[in-house]
Amino acid sequence: MGKKKNGRQAEINIGTAGHVDHGKTTLIQALTGSWAAKHSEELRRGITIKVGYADTAIYKCLNCPPPECYTVKEECPECGGPAKLQRIVSFVDCPGHEVLMTTMLSGTAIMDGAILVVAADEKVPQPQTREHLAALGVIGVEKIILVQNKIELVPKDQVLENYKQIRGFIEGTIAEDAPVIPISALHETNIDVLLETIETRMPTPKRDLSKPPRMHVVRSFDVNRPGIPAEKILGGVLGGTLQQGVFREGDELEVKPGIRIETKGRTEYRPLFSKIETLHAGGRRVEEATCGGLVGIGTQLDPSLTKADGLVGNTVGKPGTLPPVAEQLQLEIHLFEQAIGTREMAKVEKIRMREPLVLNGGTAVTLGTVVGTKGEMVEFDLRRPICIDESNRIAISRRMEDRWRLIGYGVVK
Repeated sequence: MGKKKNGRQAEINIGTAGHVDHGKTTLIQALTGSWAAKHSEELRRGITIKVGYADTAIYKCLNCPPPECYTVKEECPECGGPAKLQRIVSFVDCPGHEVLMTTMLSGTAIMDGAILVVAADEKVPQPQTREHLAALGVIGVEKIILVQNKIELVPKDQVLENYKQIRGFIEGTIAEDAPVIPISALHETNIDVLLETIETRMPTPKRDLSKPPRMHVVRSFDVNRPGIPAEKILGGVLGGTLQQGVFREGDELEVKPGIRIETKGRTEYRPLFSKIETLHAGGRRVEEATCGGLVGIGTQLDPSLTKADGLVGNTVGKPGTLPPVAEQLQLEIHLFEQAIGTREMAKVEKIRMREPLVLNGGTAVTLGTVVGTKGEMVEFDLRRPICIDESNRIAISRRMEDRWRLIGYGVVK
């Protein structure tokens, strides 16, 4: 969960997006003091593979002028005076590698805003920079800040030329009016400017706590160590972010679509039912959890079901309050003109009958086979059902150049 401050739950989730090796995880470390990539394969390869999290607190010095007054420390590094806590922020670190686009899309589902990281030592835009910006637009992430990272690697004139390229790239996009902040995440240069921009450009969204609680599962765990006595085994843990409502210890839970069951030669999914044993938010145990930041729900579920992210893509809520589970989807399709994640910007052809496409809805990823088309309406059979409301957006990816490339989105009808 990263650095914890004051035991408060994070109020807002800010994603980091962008091309691989542009320094997203290093930036999060500069902001939080934590390395968000913790999976063993991530550490070995030096890239983000799974969606990672790290929390920090933003403070404002009572004596210094902006932007120097903004810090992640309780004591101002400029004057040594006291700094006042503004809010807790949770950073969502998404993979930048092209083969992990579907994982990145799952991460965008829980973002309130995003930082798009662009390296100063490479030509702009790189393919995944284009694709990630498009993904933010598809999912509906509107609060965006661009960070021009690695300015320490190139001369000033190249930094300025790169800056112009960034401005040209975002012209006419959802990020057209977004600020572009030059930084060195490695040397923590201009981090105060970035913190000020987060505070002024990304307000905490209004949350409806009166609605039934709902959470997309982003991670799931078995927290028991090998060899633990049976009487001490803890139930499985579900991790994610509440989109609405409040969860409290003792609440009954429903998990949909649930688990795959084989009965009489037929495959079906059955929802799981459990109870909240413990809640963790902001690095501590809490009696209730609200929207914003990563929430860990300790359940009575068999930990074999939750280990190794076994329940990622499910939706959690109180029994009877979740959307229906769809084995087929009818979508109103909106395709891009070009597959922006390809280097040659290949033309996006129309969707074909029987074509397999990857669909991302919330944190769920499934393969959909086209079984009907009529104008802009396309019907899919789903290999794995998903729990989703009408009018929600579904990201659509097609196999191109041996990779799944984002080609547009659909609206659930």
